[in-house]
Amino acid sequence: MAYNAPVSDIAFALTSLAGLSGLEGNPAFENYDADLIDPILEEAGKLARDVLAPLNQTGDKAGAVLEASGVKAAPGFADAYAAFRDGGWMGLSAPEEWGGQGLPKVLGLAVMEMFHGANMAFALCPMLSFGAIEALLAHGTDDQKAKYLPKLVSAEWTGTMNLTEPQAGSDVGALKTKAVPNGDGSYAISGQKIYITWGDHDVAENIIHLVLARLPDAPEGSRGVSLFIVPKIMVGDDGSLGEQNGVKCIGLEQKVGIHASPTCVMEYTQATGWLIGEENKGLACMFTMMNSARLNVGLEGVGVGEAAWQTAFDYAQERKQGKVAGVQGAAPILHHADVRRMLTTMRAKVMASRAICYACGVAADLAEVGETQEQRDAAKLREELLTPIAKAWSTDMGVEVASLGVQVHGGMGFMNETLAAQLYRDARIAPIYEGTNGIQAIDLAGRKLSMAGGAAMTSMLAEIEATARSARETNDPGLVQIADRLNAANKALSEATDWMKRMMIEDRDVALSGATAYLALAGDVIGGHFLTKGAVEARSSDGQTRGRMTALAGFYAETSLASAPGAVASVTQGGQAMLAESEALFGIA
Repeated sequence: MAYNAPVSDIAFALTSLAGLSGLEGNPAFENYDADLIDPILEEAGKLARDVLAPLNQTGDKAGAVLEASGVKAAPGFADAYAAFRDGGWMGLSAPEEWGGQGLPKVLGLAVMEMFHGANMAFALCPMLSFGAIEALLAHGTDDQKAKYLPKLVSAEWTGTMNLTEPQAGSDVGALKTKAVPNGDGSYAISGQKIYITWGDHDVAENIIHLVLARLPDAPEGSRGVSLFIVPKIMVGDDGSLGEQNGVKCIGLEQKVGIHASPTCVMEYTQATGWLIGEENKGLACMFTMMNSARLNVGLEGVGVGEAAWQTAFDYAQERKQGKVAGVQGAAPILHHADVRRMLTTMRAKVMASRAICYACGVAADLAEVGETQEQRDAAKLREELLTPIAKAWSTDMGVEVASLGVQVHGGMGFMNETLAAQLYRDARIAPIYEGTNGIQAIDLAGRKLSMAGGAAMTSMLAEIEATARSARETNDPGLVQIADRLNAANKALSEATDWMKRMMIEDRDVALSGATAYLALAGDVIGGHFLTKGAVEARSSDGQTRGRMTALAGFYAETSLASAPGAVASVTQGGQAMLAESEALFGIA
């Protein structure tokens, strides 16, 4: 299967659903206008199709290899990275001051969706560099920015996040890596980190590790962690590369999927590092990286979901089985209604998820460069609300859609030789990455709903109501029916939101037992809002786009949205029996 970036769907999602047009004319994006969208997407699509996609299955089979000199990337990956670097894709949305093109971040996200769809294992490398760039821009000193940002933005160097340790997964406060002052402004970093994505490789000349560690007199727990820059190769004041630092990969994890992405066990032995931000304030720096990564991981779900849909659709046109009226001999399975149901489910959920992620990206841009404080504040609330949904709902969607892709292939889909099987294996890590989806649900229920007196979700609910009203006002019978489903689903989400906010005060355990179900409901309804908006917007488009968006919104309304009112009970009541019988179920009070 040759991955083809869905340029028209991506452009439609950016302009008609996510609100990219709201960034036109903004002084922060002097180089941007709408005419750039198609050329950027077309060129990125070529790289995805012609360079990255052909390496996806070969990279899965060969994997990365740890040799005496370090990690060697899968065959072809170094050349592919050179093409990515030379195309300037790393700097698309980075500030011009550091060698970037200064375009909206959401355009960079759209490009990354294509790269994840073509080859998720490859795209994880630049994804981590984006996080390092964000952290340095937000928290680095002027000297640190000058030393590291130009090479990171140009993609001559790559970046990593080193958070996890054997005894400290999501609980970063339990980490033990030490940072001892050297007396010259630098620190000696010692400890071991695990699950470090692209922690070592040979595709770039240097790797800039961002490492969480604990100072000698640091407070216990998460209040006592600091963030440090630790380059693999020491960097001179003039930018020249020197000796190897005291950091190396001592093992590669053997994973279910993404075999071509080296997941490293990293050992730091008196490695020289420099503090980013303030002492014991590493969590603030970490969350700058983490929020960037969470949205990008959501796009992994979108990209892999899109690839799974394309792969399944191609197979459904080729595989012949069974009889269908009007078709002589065995018919392509695409003619069977249940196969069409699966394919439509896949495509509708991918488009809904794409819109959620892009809308989060537009909000992130406006939160930084909105022209009024009111606009920036409102955008920040929307970004905060959508980030856990974009990450969790989209990655769960990616697994579901990849699983449906296997189902469309039938027995062949369970064979490792197929791309369908690989996509399913690759997709499965994304709900775990960057804070598990359960943590995203806790974040949504426990923090995001209460921000600014609940204004973030209140605004979202009002916008969904307005979308349903606009669909009804078309007087198109199909859109009116969609509007009815969206209204009912929105009322269900409002009811669940009121319960969640109240119960977080009255009984936190009861509330959190329904948090995952609540996030799923929120994603379903917000996704339906964007698909409904798309169906309304597409009324003025060509017949193909109009028919496709109307069909996707209508199908989604009668499946996902139709089940929303019944899902309220899973939020408000689903955990009650579990908590009441915890001793019988788990042997705990």
